[in-house]
Amino acid sequence: MKNNKREIVITTLVCLLPVLAGIALYSRLPEQVPTHFDFNGEANGWSSRNFAVFGMPLMMAGFNLFLQFGLRTDPKRQNMNTVLRNICVWICPVLSVLVYALVMRAGLGYITPTETIVPLLVGILFVVIGNYLPKTKQSYTMGIKLPWTLASEENWNRTHRLAGFLWVIGGILLILLTLLRLWNTWTFLLVIIPMSVVPMIYSYLLYRKGI
Repeated sequence: MKNNKREIVITTLVCLLPVLAGIALYSRLPEQVPTHFDFNGEANGWSSRNFAVFGMPLMMAGFNLFLQFGLRTDPKRQNMNTVLRNICVWICPVLSVLVYALVMRAGLGYITPTETIVPLLVGILFVVIGNYLPKTKQSYTMGIKLPWTLASEENWNRTHRLAGFLWVIGGILLILLTLLRLWNTWTFLLVIIPMSVVPMIYSYLLYRKGI
């Protein structure tokens, strides 16, 4: 229990850590800071300086607490794959620091290739998650949570084996598309949709077969 509390405190503090950098840079930031970027790395959304400096880390800290609560109250938390659980635990703190750094650089006028950095990291994350999806057991907060996968362990295992393969392939494709500068809305959808939809259809078909 003590380790769990320590983990919550540490991850929340990491989410809030960027505020210190924001305070130091506050006077150099414009009133409106770019906080959203399109697939070409161009800013297409702005927020107030106060939200960029204080609101974003607070929001990520809130997401982190919500996710931590879900992980710790899952009735089947003992089934969680250790690697995937660690990814879930640290995803908000890492995103908080990374996104904050990109936003602060953009606010200060520096050119940052978000159109390359973001999809590369997402592709790598897909590959890592895909490798461990087949190794995760039934739970309510991790994995492909469908009525048919939660009702049948065999359905869960088969669906996650297929999903793991698709996520690895999808991640590799995303990395290649980024390096070849073919990354855009349509190529992203062509990668993401099969990764999401095919396992759902496969799980349902298994259910119809009584699995």
